[in-house]
Amino acid sequence: MTDVKLYSDVGAQRFGQVFGDLLLVGWIAFCTALGLTVFKITNALGYPGRKAAEAGDGLAGDLHNMSEPVGKVPLVGDQLRAPIDGAAKAAAKLAEAGRDQAHAVEQLAYLLAAVTIGLPVLFALLIWLPRRIRFSRRATAARKFIDNAADLDLFALRAMANQPMHKLAKISHDPVAAWREGDSTVIAKLADLELRATGLRAPKPALES
Repeated sequence: MTDVKLYSDVGAQRFGQVFGDLLLVGWIAFCTALGLTVFKITNALGYPGRKAAEAGDGLAGDLHNMSEPVGKVPLVGDQLRAPIDGAAKAAAKLAEAGRDQAHAVEQLAYLLAAVTIGLPVLFALLIWLPRRIRFSRRATAARKFIDNAADLDLFALRAMANQPMHKLAKISHDPVAAWREGDSTVIAKLADLELRATGLRAPKPALES
């Protein structure tokens, strides 16, 4: 099984790929840190609700503890206990409302953090990933055809079809004729031009022949 080629053999192109990968990692780290900050700031807005829930639970508990002995007072115990129980229920409702408010704020904080992290990272991946996959597929496939110097003829032919005319002119005033005549020097240079565009280097013996 052929190993997948991730980085170019050409120095400048490889530097650009490594720099782009590091830039993506840095961008993900930045967006993650920003998302966590957004979560902390937004979630802090639920602090009053959490405090209200805590206070309501405490008050309801105290009132319930007070209600039991008051209810044991002869003759008037039930009458004295009723308003205390009512206040305990009101405190419990206050606590529940506080919890609901804190929970809603927490859910909003998670949502905003997810959007802050997810959308910028997804946008960056949509730009970065197709280019990296396209390079890897081309370079991995092309590498299968450069086992020896004879394989360079294919890349020389592709160079004449794919590369800009001004680059071909620097190699030969008539590259097609040179290719047909089997000019090894021109063929090696044409192949090297195409291979470099793919992120590969031609075998050295072929370039030195």
